[in-house]
Amino acid sequence: MPIDDLLFIHPLLGMNEAWAGYLVESASASPDGPALLRLGQHPALREFDQRSPWLLPAAPGLAEQCASENVVHLFAGPLGENDQALEAALRKARHKVGRRLNPGEKTPMTGTWDSILISASHARSLPPYTLVGLASRTQVIAVDVHSRADYIWGQGNAWSLASSEFLLARNSNGSRADMTRIKLLEMLALISQDADTGPIEEIFRQEPKLSYSLLRLVNSAAIAPRSPITSFSQAINLLGRRQLQRWLQLLVYADPNNGQHPNPLLQMAAARGRMLELLAPSLVPQPVMDNLEDAAFMIGAFSLLDVLLNMSMNEILQQLPLAGPVHLALAEQAGPLGKLLQAISAADNRDLKTASSALQESGLNGEKFLDAQLTAYCWAGRIHPAP
Repeated sequence: MPIDDLLFIHPLLGMNEAWAGYLVESASASPDGPALLRLGQHPALREFDQRSPWLLPAAPGLAEQCASENVVHLFAGPLGENDQALEAALRKARHKVGRRLNPGEKTPMTGTWDSILISASHARSLPPYTLVGLASRTQVIAVDVHSRADYIWGQGNAWSLASSEFLLARNSNGSRADMTRIKLLEMLALISQDADTGPIEEIFRQEPKLSYSLLRLVNSAAIAPRSPITSFSQAINLLGRRQLQRWLQLLVYADPNNGQHPNPLLQMAAARGRMLELLAPSLVPQPVMDNLEDAAFMIGAFSLLDVLLNMSMNEILQQLPLAGPVHLALAEQAGPLGKLLQAISAADNRDLKTASSALQESGLNGEKFLDAQLTAYCWAGRIHPAP
């Protein structure tokens, strides 16, 4: 599988940390043209929020084939003759064009490009108010945002969208998990053992906030039931135990204070779970275990618990009696499912060479990986807890 056949989709955060755009990248300096056309023509693009921009590497023929009108064709400098000709053609046809700035490169005049992609460190090295002036007629998008301090700084300096690497880092000075989430760990342990409904319901009686959060989550736009689900027993009857178990796995990421905005970690964990579920049957070698898709979803959903709870993964796993392959994947990113988790984790950190290598070792091709990403991000992006 050629490395340039692999495309990586990165959700971009808006001002409230909700997904508000998507950046598409490749580990190769020259992404595969057919792969980009396959993405541009993909019908799943129409299922996303059409207000969200898609930043795709500029490629000949892509604009005419895109299933979404909200595409920004992104150039990386310096531009050669072919790029200049393509840029001119896109502008003439009134398509949106963007520019990825290299570190140390001068910022263009405002309005020269529809969008500018700039690293956080480069942005912070600019003179005061440079970005504010640029953003008056150009959308400024920050990448390589590795700290919350950078993200907050960007909010005050006219960034429209930002990558989310900073969400994946544990806070060494942060607080430990609150009692609600400790109770939730007890519930996750019961779920992992396929326990009866009674003990799970008892935890909800002890922690009313969990019950409220679960009902908001299962009534979210990702499910959109015809009539509201108002009780735990009703959720079991309507969703079935298998589907409800997946929402319980994601419940730990819901805002314990019942905020109305989606938690970006919840959406990221949901996307990871769905992506692993979709890709697991195609892994080489194929994991030998019962309920492979369910196990793969659990691995993705649990893979960010250390960040959320500010505990080491080993501490968390000591409290969760998980099947051997699931434990191995989460503790060491080992085994076929662990290798797949390694690929997706590296992609979330925009370490695309590591991600590409792990995907190749797992026997996955670019088309299957693209399909899984689009399906997973479209579904996870719809998780907006109902008020």
